[in-house]
Amino acid sequence: MAHDDDHGDHDNGHGSELSEMQLRVRALETVLAEKGYIDPAALDVMIEAYETRIGPHNGARVVAKAWTDPAFKRALLEDATKAVQSLGLINRVGDHLIAVENTPKLHNMIVCTLCSCYPWEVLGLPPVWYKSAPYRSRAVNDPRGVLADFGLRLPADTQIRVWDSTAETRFMVLPMRPAGTDGWSEERLAVLVTRDSMVGTGLPKNPAGAA
Repeated sequence: MAHDDDHGDHDNGHGSELSEMQLRVRALETVLAEKGYIDPAALDVMIEAYETRIGPHNGARVVAKAWTDPAFKRALLEDATKAVQSLGLINRVGDHLIAVENTPKLHNMIVCTLCSCYPWEVLGLPPVWYKSAPYRSRAVNDPRGVLADFGLRLPADTQIRVWDSTAETRFMVLPMRPAGTDGWSEERLAVLVTRDSMVGTGLPKNPAGAA
């Protein structure tokens, strides 16, 4: 489900609740570990895998290839699930992945209003703010305000479209390729792709500052 927005900027914050949530998660992990329900070492291995071998790195590969390969870009926008599988990425969470493309006049943003549905294999572990109630509610009702909170202020004539993930359907944003990257390799371009740019709460890195 997509939601379009034409509202103005707002200055509401969304950070105070997040640190409390992190503390609650850590407390729960401690209790479960003490009772023997989870193995902290195994949990660390899982987290390390999603942070270093699964997730944003995979999504960055997908975006970089779409930026350099028009045929792959068409395939990605037509059927993202099939396209990412062609790169050896298997989506085990949810049945269908949809890629939505940013343009100079359209900015896409992803949320899960009911819980925290998220394409883990492509974007990695969902950030705490993605699962928070303020983000889940305000992303639909005040997307410009949320983007402003993230430091992203778009031109007034840029349409914002919010996509609501479900257990069956997940989304990823295909951000615009930064100017000044002509001739760059996929590997070099992938360094510019951030997790937030694939969620829609940020943009790719400035190529001028990339090594």
